[in-house]
Amino acid sequence: MKSFTMKKQNQIVSFSGGKDSTAMLLMMLEKNEPIHSIIFCDTGWEFPQMLDHIDRVEKYIGRRITRIKSNRSFEHWMYHRKVIARDTGNVRFVGLGWPWNGLRWCTGKKVEALRKYLTPYKPYTQCVGIALDEKNRAEMNSKAKKLRYRDTRFPLIEWGITSSDSLDICYQYGFRFDGLYEKFDRVSCWCCPLQSLKELRILYHQFPLLWETLKDMDKRSRNTFKTKDSVHDLEKRFECEDRQSCLELALPRGIV
Repeated sequence: MKSFTMKKQNQIVSFSGGKDSTAMLLMMLEKNEPIHSIIFCDTGWEFPQMLDHIDRVEKYIGRRITRIKSNRSFEHWMYHRKVIARDTGNVRFVGLGWPWNGLRWCTGKKVEALRKYLTPYKPYTQCVGIALDEKNRAEMNSKAKKLRYRDTRFPLIEWGITSSDSLDICYQYGFRFDGLYEKFDRVSCWCCPLQSLKELRILYHQFPLLWETLKDMDKRSRNTFKTKDSVHDLEKRFECEDRQSCLELALPRGIV
C-alpha cells in the first residue's frame, strides 16, 4: 500500500468510480494535493463490478470514500413520486418514469444529494473528473453551476489528460474495473435509457440477470425505456439480429 501525505482543506473530490474520476483521484494523491473528502453518490443503479471497484480503490488509498444517497430511493422517484399540476393542484401523474434528455431527473437528484451533504463545508472546491477531450462539457458545467459559493475545478483538463489517458492510468495502477471498459465506452448506471444500442446489445448478451431486471423496470414505468421502443421491443430486435447472423453463417458463401 502506497502512503500519501495529505493536508486538511475543503477540496472535495466528486468520485463516480469511472475511469476519469478514478484517474483524477489517483493523480491528486500522487501529487500530494490536499483533499478534504471523497464523495460517491450511490444511485442503486451502478454495475456490481463498479461497486467492487470503489471498494478496491478505497482499500488501496487507505482513505474513506463517503457514500451518499438521495433522500428517497431512485425507485421512489421513478415509480411513486406524485407530480402535482401547479394550476389545479391535482395529481398529473405518479412516478417520474425513465429519465430522458428533456428530464434527466436522475442527475438532478445526485446533484441535490451532493449539495445537501456539502453545505456545511462551504466554501469548498469541487474537483470533477472531466477529461481534456470533453472540455466543452466542463465549460457548460461551469456556466450552469447552481451553487454560488462552489468553485469547480477540473484537474484532468489542467493536466492535459484525455479519457484514453485516464483508462491507461487506471490500468497502470492495477484497476481494471472487472473488464467493464473492455465492453462499454461509458460505465455509468447500467439501466440508463440514454445508452447506445451497441451498449444495450452488450447488456442483453452478457448481463442476462441485469437485462431481466431492466425488463421488469420497464413494465413498471409510466413511459417506455426508449422513446419508441420498450425493453421488450429491443429484446425482439436483438433476437432477430442473432437469428440473422446465424443464418448468414450457415449459408454458403455468396448466397447472402
